[in-house]
Amino acid sequence: MMKTFSVISTFALAALIALPASARHHDNHTRYARVIDARPIYQSASYQVPEQVCHYETVSYRDSDGPRSYTGTIVGGLVGAAVGHELGNSKRNKDVGAVAGGLLGATIGRDVSNRNSRTTTRYRDEQVCQTRYRSEYSQHITGYNVTYRYEGRVYQTQTRHHPGDRIPVNVQVRPAYGYR
Repeated sequence: MMKTFSVISTFALAALIALPASARHHDNHTRYARVIDARPIYQSASYQVPEQVCHYETVSYRDSDGPRSYTGTIVGGLVGAAVGHELGNSKRNKDVGAVAGGLLGATIGRDVSNRNSRTTTRYRDEQVCQTRYRSEYSQHITGYNVTYRYEGRVYQTQTRHHPGDRIPVNVQVRPAYGYR
């Protein structure tokens, strides 16, 4: 048991001695460097904006003088049905003749009454609109190209925000090549 304790103590002591030595050889520090220049990085975007464009057009239309009457169509249909019924020989022929005569008479009556009514061509201005799209462009800042100086040397990096007059830098201290 004493031997086990001795081995554990030796390992613990070695770990305690090695830890500070390791920390001394790989030490990180945050320092500040002076910003020499910070130039914005722009990103361009385009988008379509709808706009309604309207103008007036003159259009023609036909207008009848006075109210439209269906008297000619009705009278023509009745007269045609009566004539068609009289011309038929049998019951079936009389019915078919009445239907055909009625249709023909109604058409003729409509045409005659339309000839008698006066129509006038008139004009009016109507607004006609349509949607068109125009392109608009914009730019916005996405970050900054930063030039800074630390211990006499000049470095460059990109940041999301403007750094101000100084920028934090991580300084790592470790042994030179070949040393542990």
